[in-house]
Amino acid sequence: MRILSISFCGSVSDHFSGTFICTSEYLSFMEILFVEPQYYSKYPPLGLLKLASYHRSRGDKISLVRGPEQNLNIDPDMVYITSLFTFAWAPVHKAIEYYQKKFPSAKISVGGLYASIMPDRVKSHYPLVDVHVGLHESAEQYMPAYDILDTVEKWKNWDSSILFSTRGCIRNCPFCVVPKLEGKIRVAIPEVQNFIHPNHKQVILWDNNFLASPLWKKTIVDLKETGLKIDFNQGLDARLMDEEKAQHIADLNMPTIRMAYDFKDEKAAVERAVEHLEEAGIRRRKILFYTLFNFYNPDSGYGDTPESFLEIIQDIADLGCVSYPMRYEPITSLKKNQFISPLWAPGQLEAIADARRVIGFGGAFPPYQGLVDKFLSAKTFDEAFELRPKQSKDNVSKSMNEGLEQDACTRGESTVSSC
Repeated sequence: MRILSISFCGSVSDHFSGTFICTSEYLSFMEILFVEPQYYSKYPPLGLLKLASYHRSRGDKISLVRGPEQNLNIDPDMVYITSLFTFAWAPVHKAIEYYQKKFPSAKISVGGLYASIMPDRVKSHYPLVDVHVGLHESAEQYMPAYDILDTVEKWKNWDSSILFSTRGCIRNCPFCVVPKLEGKIRVAIPEVQNFIHPNHKQVILWDNNFLASPLWKKTIVDLKETGLKIDFNQGLDARLMDEEKAQHIADLNMPTIRMAYDFKDEKAAVERAVEHLEEAGIRRRKILFYTLFNFYNPDSGYGDTPESFLEIIQDIADLGCVSYPMRYEPITSLKKNQFISPLWAPGQLEAIADARRVIGFGGAFPPYQGLVDKFLSAKTFDEAFELRPKQSKDNVSKSMNEGLEQDACTRGESTVSSC
């Protein structure tokens, strides 16, 4: 901890005499270490970056590392460790153990998704750490400290501003943790331009249901004025899409329009959304749908099946849009891809993974003719996802990917569910 002595001097007068008073006040500043565990992630730790700005505003000294870092010439008063999906718990535990041993006198606080979903598990393993559940509200209104990313090799060339213009959601989807952690939708940032770094080339929004925001129109206008590339990474709600919203979205610089088509009863809304976007001037090949599979609710016995999943893939192919399959994992799963719905067989799940890798493009199924014909002509799930054994994988991939260079789509990484 750093101690700074500040002297204040001033004159004080009263009816009897004039006096000159000097006094000293001691202010203390902390050394804070922020730790991102060494799990896979496409995005830097937004929560830690906001906390870093908050502590910087208080005069604290801040440092960021990724994983166990041996070359540290600091003695922190506090260590913040974040977490991601529950199945990525092992790197989090490794980080806790490493920094507890390295800095035994430091206070350690663990937050993030895993810590918020399973706080008792973290606490049972590490009774002396502080487990923070949910958001650090005091840090939410701070611009993330993007400059400290330059100290971490993985993030040195990061050039995108990430933000939540809203928190929460109007839906209560059974596979999603957002209602539990964030509650009903609310505006988090009314002036998004204040949270965009001047040197960044892209804005990534992690809103869980942006179109439900009461400020959706203002936010889109503000985003348009930046002239930057925009990515609603979590997807837009097709059920809320209308002519006005589609027209405003078409005004943005968006290489890919992301939405979701998870259950068959959403078909009519999905078709209307595509029509609205096309009428606004957006090519169908630019529209991507996240498609959930392997979901099962043990309480109701409801879940998708290989047949219902195929119907959704066929619907999207018929619309001329891109489908991006996302395998469901329970929010408390401790091992990725371990859960198998009783309505699915392991071989069927493997067939989707193989098809995404061999005949897909970046994990997605774009609407090029060979793949569209294959899906639409299939009478069964097995037929749709069967790979031709006589043709090499390289040749299949080459023929299926022909002409896709102009329409490559990027993968969305959910921050609120592990599907």
